[in-house]
Amino acid sequence: MEDSSWKALEYLTIKNRIKNLATTSLGQEAIEAMKPSSDYFHVEQQLRITQEAMDFLRLKGEVSLHGLEDIRAALIRVTKGSILQIEESWAIATTIHAGRQVKSAMRQLSEESATLPYLRKNCEQIASLDDLEAEIKRCISEDLEVKSTASEELRAIRQKLITGRQRIQETLQQMLRSSRIQKMLQESLITIRNERYVIPIKAEYRGSLAGIIHDQSASGATLYIEPQSVVAMGNQLRTWELEESREIDKILAALSNLVAEVTNELTENVAILGELDGLFAKAEYARIEWAIVPKIIQNGPLKLKQARHPLLDRELAVPIDLELGNNIQAIIITGPNTGGKTVTLKTVGLLALMMQSGFPIPALDGTIMPVYSGVYADIGDEQSIEQSLSTFSSHMTKIIRILHEIDEHSLVLFDELGAGTDPTEGAAMAVAILNHVLHKGCSIVATTHYSELKVFAHTHPKAVNASVQFDVETLRPTYKLEIGVPGESNAFSIAKRLGLSEEIIEAAKEEISQEESRLEEVITSLAKAKREAEEEGMKAQSLREEAERLYRDIREKWQLWEEEKFQLQEKARQEARSIVNLATREADEVLSELRQWAKERPQDVKEHKLTEARSRLQQANPGVTLVAQKETFAPEKEQLVVGDEVKAKSFGQKGTVVEVLADDQYRVQVGSLKLVLDRSGLTKLKSTATATKPITSVRSRSFVKSEIDLRGKLVEEALVDIEKYLDDAILAGFKQVHLIHGKGTGALRKGVHAYLAKHRRVAAFRNGEYSEGGLGVTVVELK
Repeated sequence: MEDSSWKALEYLTIKNRIKNLATTSLGQEAIEAMKPSSDYFHVEQQLRITQEAMDFLRLKGEVSLHGLEDIRAALIRVTKGSILQIEESWAIATTIHAGRQVKSAMRQLSEESATLPYLRKNCEQIASLDDLEAEIKRCISEDLEVKSTASEELRAIRQKLITGRQRIQETLQQMLRSSRIQKMLQESLITIRNERYVIPIKAEYRGSLAGIIHDQSASGATLYIEPQSVVAMGNQLRTWELEESREIDKILAALSNLVAEVTNELTENVAILGELDGLFAKAEYARIEWAIVPKIIQNGPLKLKQARHPLLDRELAVPIDLELGNNIQAIIITGPNTGGKTVTLKTVGLLALMMQSGFPIPALDGTIMPVYSGVYADIGDEQSIEQSLSTFSSHMTKIIRILHEIDEHSLVLFDELGAGTDPTEGAAMAVAILNHVLHKGCSIVATTHYSELKVFAHTHPKAVNASVQFDVETLRPTYKLEIGVPGESNAFSIAKRLGLSEEIIEAAKEEISQEESRLEEVITSLAKAKREAEEEGMKAQSLREEAERLYRDIREKWQLWEEEKFQLQEKARQEARSIVNLATREADEVLSELRQWAKERPQDVKEHKLTEARSRLQQANPGVTLVAQKETFAPEKEQLVVGDEVKAKSFGQKGTVVEVLADDQYRVQVGSLKLVLDRSGLTKLKSTATATKPITSVRSRSFVKSEIDLRGKLVEEALVDIEKYLDDAILAGFKQVHLIHGKGTGALRKGVHAYLAKHRRVAAFRNGEYSEGGLGVTVVELK
């Protein structure tokens, strides 16, 4: 991709910003190597890796590469047999440590929280050279000194040095306390000159003290003399220092040999860590600027959502929404100077270059960007005095070069197209250039002051006008981009606002042709109409959101009311059934007594009289009629299909049609039951064409207990209660229930067991365990 437009679009500036976020020179080098690519698959890969780094930074909070150094030169030297310096050895140890830290941080992040395939693969390739790191740190301290513990020889030598220095200092201290020496001293102290211990003597006592003069002061008044009494000890000290140096060289040589054995691994580590440093720099930039990795497409429209120029203050920059592509190839932006036209132009071009370099961009999710074959920009006044080129010539030179290089996948940016020459000729030239570039299939964003280009954008099927707003009251631009409306001419309004007389303004207006005047009136009218439409749209959106909120609130309250109503109905039904059962038991007791009395006095009571009495008692039972739950039903004439949700009228349960049968009959799944019902007995609730999964019965488990108490009941009435209870339990989804019948004589238990043995929905049954109630309870497993 050509780089002549990078400077105009300030691409290198933003690249340097990202580069400065790298921890090391290795990361900075990695960022420096990045540049825009026109290869879709390469760009896609780079953006995917950038997103991984952003996710890693988001999940870990921060990533430390502390200790990472550029050790490549040292590795090259050691492969050639050179001995590493102390600083180089320590840098190798800290680089190994940095690699281990990153690798450990990645392993601590579970794959469930983030897969990060590229980063994980690279981190796993970092060689673990813990032994080498430990050996270097055993021999070298953080102060970049070889430790005395590095070898026994070095420890012994340094012990001799300590002892020797102490003896020299003790000898010199005795001399300083001597009255004969004190009068010779310039100062009563011991110092070092040329790595030898000396004392400062006044120059006039040059021959009074035997020893070696190692230095003198600038004025010549002080001589630094090593007394003869310590010269031999100084010589011995110097010998030990040379031995120390040779021993240190031996230690560094041994470390160098260890490093030489793993130079390939270290070189690979440095390459991986340098790349990671660059990736984390991009991720840090995204965090600072609230940037994203946009969705990219190979060939398609550009859609920027709340995009900002990355070099502007995030709090002050006005974001733009812009779409370019498909039916619209060109956007022609008009408006006042300093209104933001060029900023918009640069934003589009710079974000394209950043994205195609694998950098995140400051925009919102929903931004979509194509991969351009090239980004070409003619921006700014590049007049050259040396080359004797006018502004127009400079622009035309660049435009001509652009026209030779572009193809159908290029993005072309023209700032003040046609400026710098006669307005009539410049406008005509601009229209011709735009037509030529559009014919090639390029995407175009151009800025202009020419009214002719506003007309061109209005009439050309693949172009659209845009403008940046200007507040005439404050005489300041708002920097807000409006698509579809050309910029207004604010010259007269601004002049009037600044105090220019009406007479001059009116005279100026008369100089404008009628066509231009009408055009400006149309532009003003369009701008006003668009703003009013936007305001009305915002009001309508606000009202719609309020209506949706009220609808949700009402629906929630309705659902709560329906649930409460159903609970009350269910409670009333159970109470009513309890009353009926009680009345029935009382009636049976009365009849039993009557039969007993009839046996004793058959002449007084006839059997048909008993039957009539029972019938009257049954008619006297309290009846309870519940109001059915109101629902919205589809017309019953409508044919049902598999998946339709229906309600069986016979017992008020909801189900799903699972099969359409002949003679207007349907197989309906109600809970765990499948029933064959006529169409007349079904009410359609709603249609779910793709639904095949049976729905759960409307009956809630909260209204059906997992046990029923049958104690005190006759076998006949207990079996009636069991039949109803098992139906309810099956619809409620129970797999196991408990029938409490008590122990008694065992007659009720036997009757219950005989009934359960024949029930088609009973999988098995057993007597209860001791903890469940023993023989007084039967545990039933349901199919």
